[in-house]
Amino acid sequence: MPRFTVHVRDEWLTVPCRDLSCTVQWLGLEALKRYIKNKPDNGGIGSVQEASFYVRRCQGQGLLDAGDTLEDTLEDNDFVEIVINGETMSPDFTSPHLDVLFFKYISIDGKGLSTTDLVNLGKGLYKIKLTADAESQVKKSRELVDNIIKDHKVVYGITTGFGKFSQTIIPNNKLIELQENVIRSCVGKPLSPERSRMLLALRINVLAKGYSGISLDTLHQMIEAFNASCLSYVPEKGTVGASGDLAPLSHLALGLMGEGKMWSPKSGWADAKYVLEAHGLKPISLKPKEGLALINGTQMITSLGAEAVERALAIARQADIIAALTLEVLKGTTKAFDSDIHELRPHPGQKEVAFRFRSLLDSDHHPSEIAESHRFCDRVQDAYTLRCCPQVHGVVNDTIAFVKNIIDTEINSATDNPMVFAERGVTLSGGNFHGEYPAKALDYLAIGVHELAAMSERRIERLCNPSLSELPAFLVCEGGLNSGFMIAHCTAASLVSENKVLCHPSSVDSLSTSAATEDHVSMGGWAARKALKVIEHVEQVLSIELLSACQGIEFLRPLRTTTPLEKVYDLVRSVAKPWIKDRFMAPDIEAVHKLLLDQKASY
Repeated sequence: MPRFTVHVRDEWLTVPCRDLSCTVQWLGLEALKRYIKNKPDNGGIGSVQEASFYVRRCQGQGLLDAGDTLEDTLEDNDFVEIVINGETMSPDFTSPHLDVLFFKYISIDGKGLSTTDLVNLGKGLYKIKLTADAESQVKKSRELVDNIIKDHKVVYGITTGFGKFSQTIIPNNKLIELQENVIRSCVGKPLSPERSRMLLALRINVLAKGYSGISLDTLHQMIEAFNASCLSYVPEKGTVGASGDLAPLSHLALGLMGEGKMWSPKSGWADAKYVLEAHGLKPISLKPKEGLALINGTQMITSLGAEAVERALAIARQADIIAALTLEVLKGTTKAFDSDIHELRPHPGQKEVAFRFRSLLDSDHHPSEIAESHRFCDRVQDAYTLRCCPQVHGVVNDTIAFVKNIIDTEINSATDNPMVFAERGVTLSGGNFHGEYPAKALDYLAIGVHELAAMSERRIERLCNPSLSELPAFLVCEGGLNSGFMIAHCTAASLVSENKVLCHPSSVDSLSTSAATEDHVSMGGWAARKALKVIEHVEQVLSIELLSACQGIEFLRPLRTTTPLEKVYDLVRSVAKPWIKDRFMAPDIEAVHKLLLDQKASY
């Protein structure tokens, strides 16, 4: 029976149709009937028969005539959207990050991908293509796998079961079924499309190294799915980080096989086989060894780790700028950033941060009227959260650099088991799938980056406390009637406290799995998700500090700070006006957080 997938507001509905002579109007009414069925107020639509709407194709956004028949206008499994008059089409079908910006290709060979490349692939800024050398290497390793099967050799994962069943030999007529069965094992909530796209891109990169035994046809099908942005339903939880990220990578493979759910910008979430068909793609049919090749590796940990590294780099740079602005508002001294001090303790991060503070606060190049106003005061030195920024922010920078090196190496590493060495004519079993490297690194990243928020929260306290800042209490006039930044500081303190718990290393834990065959695991998936949550909290705390510092500037006017810091102030004021009296603050914090995510507060 023909059926159509229909998008109504935020829901996807499947509408079967027995008679293709029915009209587009009938399809719309049937979809609306199903939509309001479980809505307590009919979804605000009222009577279905009286509803006013129009119907568009999801692909191409073509408007359909209500009187046309389905036979003449749509194909089986087409995707359409019902747009109720007065409402707008879903941004899922118009967002540039999800479709339009595919304007360049990244050549994949398993050797040269970076964290920046991977995050940009996740955003949908590039398509993928294989290099000629990668195609050649993939072909050679597949030929070796085919010869193993032809010669009836016993090789783990190719002609045997997996894990505890590694001693069980599988007959040739069951080898394809073996590979399919290892995929069909998992449940869970999905990653965002951006993170699913990163995961797929990274698995393609690893397979392109040519040590997995996957066929070139299957790899090309994966690339076609990526380039069409057909993304499997992948759970964010479920991996123990050895033997690789089996559970999430199984879900990744399941969608490519046409099973389970998939998402694309033009279809939203729907049955995988229909999403693939809507984009002119066929489900992957696994050959011997390919099931294991698709799921054995650390790509879940590593792809989330790449995002964590890139966001950590961005917020660390901006943290220096925000702290410098706070120092200006609190009328701090710049003497602690003198280059001679930091040459005596020449850690790279420390020297870099001190240089950045000097460049932001140097009154010879861009004079600060605020600094000039207290040049001859008797203050000798500032609190640690101002004076020691090079030492504390510096080690955060060095931590990020250390972790980035590990994640960049992991991105371009073969993490399968067994490994197929075509040039030697052998397969070798090893442990490259173990996620301990990225797990330990990402635990370390969370611990390091957290300090940016710990420092920031204390500076917010200094800004809000009149005995420390010489500014109005909580940075607002008519204190008592207005609470100003009192609750915003509470929010920052809460986030810092949560981070202290989240910074407990997940990689110190291990639980034996697979009947004690996999008797030590990394718990790297949780390390990666924790690191991202910690970094998000850091971004939010620094957003509150940036708002607080800009509010402090208001009480120092007409004095001006340095030119680069005035530009930061202007940037904030473009999205958040000064705090005259109490108002709903969450939108301001969210707007400034977005500026930081977009790296707007950089210098």
